Amino acid sequence: MKILIVDDEEDILEFLSYNLKKQEYKIFTANDGNKGLMLAQKHNPDLIILDVMMPGMDGIELCDRIRQVPALNDVLIIFLTARAEDYSELAGFDAGADDYITKPIKPKLLISRIKAILRRKTEKLAKNIKLANFEIDKDKYTLFYSGKEIFLAKKEFNLLFYLMTLPGKVFKRKEIIEEVWNDAIVGDRTIDVHIRKIREKIGDHHIKTVKGVGYKFDV
Repeated sequence: MKILIVDDEEDILEFLSYNLKKQEYKIFTANDGNKGLMLAQKHNPDLIILDVMMPGMDGIELCDRIRQVPALNDVLIIFLTARAEDYSELAGFDAGADDYITKPIKPKLLISRIKAILRRKTEKLAKNIKLANFEIDKDKYTLFYSGKEIFLAKKEFNLLFYLMTLPGKVFKRKEIIEEVWNDAIVGDRTIDVHIRKIREKIGDHHIKTVKGVGYKFDV
């Protein structure tokens, strides 16, 4: 996932970059609105974090201009501000913001909010996935393989769907636990058992084990 941070305070850029890179996000930074707009158009990030109060082009104006770029229609935008007035919040949402966080920023809260909003984007974009001979529908909880319906238990279905959202990507065990088990305390053995059951139903050549890391889905 790519995240663009736009803030005129260098210490904020460094603080956010450090904490988000630890979560293995790809980070781009800009210290003014014009550079932020340029980087947004160049890199098409999944999420943009904007400071509201910046000299020149402020966050509200930048958000409004980003929303006018067709290629950036799906980008998520979170505002950062030290101002708590209703005006700032309402103006931000009117400009097209998806969420709003006030300074000072607590790293755990920021990471939690970012993961939640990115999860909503993934769920919104990926409800029905077609890959090779597979067709999986999250709303209907159905899986068809070569035209034949395959029945999976709920956790098996959610795990397979999660892996299929980004074919070829290696999902770490920690990521899988966060997404499929909602951070519940489960061991590696639990994931392995569910992977084994899925393989029994769809074959063992689609879900690859990356030793010491996690799993990926290949068509």
